[in-house]
Amino acid sequence: MKRKLVVIGAGMASGRMLEQLFDANPDAYDVTLFNGEPRGNYNRLMLSPVLSGEKTYDDIVTHDEDWYVAHGVDCRFGQPVVRIDRKNRVVHSNHSSAEYDALVIATGSAPFIIPVAGKELPGVVTYRDLEDTNAMIEAGMAGKDAVVIGGGLLGLEAAAGMASRGAKVTVIHLMDHLMERQLDPAAGYLLQKDLEKRGITVHCKGATKAIMGNGRAEAVLLEDGTVYPADLVCMAVGIRPETRIAVDAHLEVERGIAVDDALRTSDPHIFALGECVEHRQQLFGLVAPLYDQAKVLAKTLLGEEAAFQPVQTATKLKVTGCDLFSAGDFAEGEGREDIVFRDPGRGIYKRLVLQDNRIIGVVMYGDTVDGNWFYGLMKEGTDIGEMRDTLIFGPAYQGGAAPDPMAAVAALPPEAEICGCNGICKGTIVEAVQNGATTLDAVRATTKASGSCGTCTGLVQQVMAFTLGGDVAEAPEGMCKCTDHTHEDVRRLIKSMGLKSIPAVMQELGWKSVGGCHSCRPALNFYLLAEWPLEYRDDRQSRFVNERNHANIQKDGTYSVVPRMWGGVTTPDELRAIADAADKYNVPMVKVTGGQRIDLLGVKKEDLPHMWADLNQAGLVSGHAYSKGLRTVKTCVGSEFCRFGTQDSTGLGIRLEKLLWGSWTPHKVKLGVSGCPRNCAEATCKDVGVICVDSGFKISVAGAAGMEVKETEHLADAATEDETVEIITAFVQLYREHAQYLHRPWKWVAKVGLDWVKEQVVDDLDNRRDLVARFEISQSVYRKDPWAEHSTTLETPKWAPLADFTLEAAE
Repeated sequence: MKRKLVVIGAGMASGRMLEQLFDANPDAYDVTLFNGEPRGNYNRLMLSPVLSGEKTYDDIVTHDEDWYVAHGVDCRFGQPVVRIDRKNRVVHSNHSSAEYDALVIATGSAPFIIPVAGKELPGVVTYRDLEDTNAMIEAGMAGKDAVVIGGGLLGLEAAAGMASRGAKVTVIHLMDHLMERQLDPAAGYLLQKDLEKRGITVHCKGATKAIMGNGRAEAVLLEDGTVYPADLVCMAVGIRPETRIAVDAHLEVERGIAVDDALRTSDPHIFALGECVEHRQQLFGLVAPLYDQAKVLAKTLLGEEAAFQPVQTATKLKVTGCDLFSAGDFAEGEGREDIVFRDPGRGIYKRLVLQDNRIIGVVMYGDTVDGNWFYGLMKEGTDIGEMRDTLIFGPAYQGGAAPDPMAAVAALPPEAEICGCNGICKGTIVEAVQNGATTLDAVRATTKASGSCGTCTGLVQQVMAFTLGGDVAEAPEGMCKCTDHTHEDVRRLIKSMGLKSIPAVMQELGWKSVGGCHSCRPALNFYLLAEWPLEYRDDRQSRFVNERNHANIQKDGTYSVVPRMWGGVTTPDELRAIADAADKYNVPMVKVTGGQRIDLLGVKKEDLPHMWADLNQAGLVSGHAYSKGLRTVKTCVGSEFCRFGTQDSTGLGIRLEKLLWGSWTPHKVKLGVSGCPRNCAEATCKDVGVICVDSGFKISVAGAAGMEVKETEHLADAATEDETVEIITAFVQLYREHAQYLHRPWKWVAKVGLDWVKEQVVDDLDNRRDLVARFEISQSVYRKDPWAEHSTTLETPKWAPLADFTLEAAE
């Protein structure tokens, strides 16, 4: 007699299992199939073409009614199972019941709903099955605003489908880049770039705070205050194994339904497969392992020996027409190295992760034809030592060339600005070269490009070399081993190409390494922050340890804490707070610094947040003694108390400090304001110095009193305090926008020339005011007290340092 098999769930995994079972022995079982959906097995992977309108439901049906009839399957569609009676071996739905000799649970997974206000409003949908797809189609997307929460594969497919129906789509993703489980940051950047070309807005690092609406969804509010209008909100943030029926039946359940190698649960008569199972502490979401499970379970049900042994799988995906390939482990790790190929012009990125001369990870974007070949080498553990130099070019390599270092320049459009000082674009330089200007001097004479501050010289030379088809002159040294581009080139290309993330810079400029190094990452982070203050978000992992921990690390691993004292002025209450903190946290040394501050030395790392909180309560904020930014404004008492004082130097110093504090700059900046020419505040050896005189204020810049000793150079005379503040603010912003990272102002001024600086901040009043306006925009985003920000959690900072960022740069 036939045995009775009951299957709960008519998805792709159980469907493949039934195919295997019927092919091997069609007379082994009478099969009863329950399914919550009012239909049988269809290809869920093809829901996105249904959403976009490329296909219909009929096109993606795997098993139609005739198939079930032909195999004698008792189909009970639209009947979700509500109870399993293990003792009597009976399955119950709300409408019927069925006895079983063997039971297969294939309930799949359920979409995760983030617990935010408004999640239950009409207009909020998930994207998991045909009902979800039909709900989005029936909403009528043309001309409407749609927000997709989740930048994984399902979320992006939903976004692409709605966009193809005419919706204005925004994707909100919590992580730094899209599809972070399958792609590294560089490939994630390319995916985002392609989606944005299709009109889809992508907002990474976006945490959803609430879904807003009166009676139905109308907008999505993020934690940072951003609001996106939304006629429809699709949640696609992840899935969870659907285990409720197994839990109610008291089967062993961990994250999923626990199964052994034969796919048997803790009940010998009950089996499970698909996304609902957990096998050896592993869950499964890709089709390939689910089909392997189906093959094993069919054999098990027929009494044959079979064991599910999951193997590493490759993910080859086409997300809205974007070619992706991912396999293995591509995270950073000790003893691992990378081979990287980038073709910025064609949007191609390939990365191989090697360990002990073997491939352990592959990430490819834009050109994935060699993906299976690399995957085969990885699975077989092939020693690639002999083909290492040509490996990245694939099996068909026949003396192919390395990535073109001119690719970034070649990809620039003719209107891309090369020389910012004179507003000269690439097309103007190319035209000059084609008309006979074949030397740098000739190009300067014809176009004025690189003829002012000179920081674009390297880029001009590259444009000339690209146009002439050869080298023009010896290229300047690159900013680090990761790139041949100079600091000036990188800054100019970030602006002209509109690059707004570190992965974008590395991909478009052909970085040689995957994630950069301890030299270029902090520089790139600053350049992006300075150029795009409203769009770019500071990457803490690209900062040195002192900046991450907001204190100066000492040689014994403790830290020094320096509260800010505006203009060197303090109060008895502040002094008491400092003394109390020194006592409470057993500070071994309290020292007055040369910049008129008090330094608490020897603070343990775990005490930092608590000390910050205590000092904050007394109104004290970070002195940024660790930062690449404004350190101190040293003042004398000026006209308020001193009989020689000509102006209120203390008041001016405090005003400047409160204006400039918290601004990130290429290197540290120190100011001094002296109330008379006697110069008690030592203003003539600072980065910026002010000497007060009877007629007003003398402003000087580019001094040094550290490893280099240099007197300041006179920048301007100002008649009023307001004018003084404006000139100094403009100077600081010009320094932020043009200087090389880790160059102090004196080194930058020596490079560009004081005359050029004067033209920008003294002679050109409109430009001065523009510089001040840009500084104010930046400060509106970034000026804040990091102690207050992190002391509220009362936890030690957990910003895990990258391997190369464990030590502060020598100063």
